[in-house]
Amino acid sequence: MATIAVPPSVPSPAEDAEQLQKAFAGWGTNEDLIISILPHRNAAQRKVIRQTYAETYGEDLLKALDKELSSDFERSVLLWTLDPAERDAFLSSEATKRLTSSNWVLMEIACTRSSMELFMVKQAYHARYKKSLEEDIAYHTTGDFRKLLVPLASTFRYEGPEVNMTLARSEAKILHEKIHEKAYNHDELIRIVTTRSKAQLNATLNYYNNEFGNAINKDLKADPNDEFLKLLRSAIKCLTYPEKYFEKVLRLAINKLGTDEWALTRVVTTRAEVDMQRIKEQYHKRNSVPLDRAIANDTSGDYKKMLLALVGHEDA
Repeated sequence: MATIAVPPSVPSPAEDAEQLQKAFAGWGTNEDLIISILPHRNAAQRKVIRQTYAETYGEDLLKALDKELSSDFERSVLLWTLDPAERDAFLSSEATKRLTSSNWVLMEIACTRSSMELFMVKQAYHARYKKSLEEDIAYHTTGDFRKLLVPLASTFRYEGPEVNMTLARSEAKILHEKIHEKAYNHDELIRIVTTRSKAQLNATLNYYNNEFGNAINKDLKADPNDEFLKLLRSAIKCLTYPEKYFEKVLRLAINKLGTDEWALTRVVTTRAEVDMQRIKEQYHKRNSVPLDRAIANDTSGDYKKMLLALVGHEDA
């Protein structure tokens, strides 16, 4: 009679919390024990582990990790352990600070999260920073960047599959006209990009491509060094083809002279439970090297082990 293989059960949150506490006890930290637990738990499980740890040991797990770990390994573990909305709120706040400012991170979070996820990020931002994300973005950006980023962060896009083809045709013509006039910051262009559903935008951009013979991002490359145009192109890519956008961020992070660990850590920790499989396929296709091998060749130690555990993480 055939025996049925029983999948190994995941330890209880109490067992995980106890093991993590053991990893911190005594001289030195048992990094391998931490890596054997946290990267293999999904967001809901990590949340319960944090609650259980606080109730049992009277300390926030994040504080304990912060005391015990350092450098890029610490950042990867802390970002991963955070609740996804809290993590995005933290990254957004960091992106509005002078020394770590990044319009790219703000755009990425606003464009690649679902409407409800972005709403939850804004709630988490309120709770932690006692301000709104929109007011901080508005205060810390200027000119065309502010004109694009504030509505991107403020929107609550419709998420259904319905598409209005008449609208797609008329708005594709508006986009083409404004781009032809080099009016890249025109209110109508910004309105379309920042408010239409992703399905509607895709239909509009497909019509644009078919009708005018070029993909919109090709026409937006008139001045390759224009930083606003770069951000606008990336916003469009994030809204329509996020895995292509993330593949490029990873490629640039890994292939730089000296790795951009912040970008690498951000993409791996924020996408591991979302679309990492599609990003890995896109990366392999574009670079002829598997992403895990590229990361392994470019990082070392516990940081490398943590990233590789997350890249292998099954999408939730």
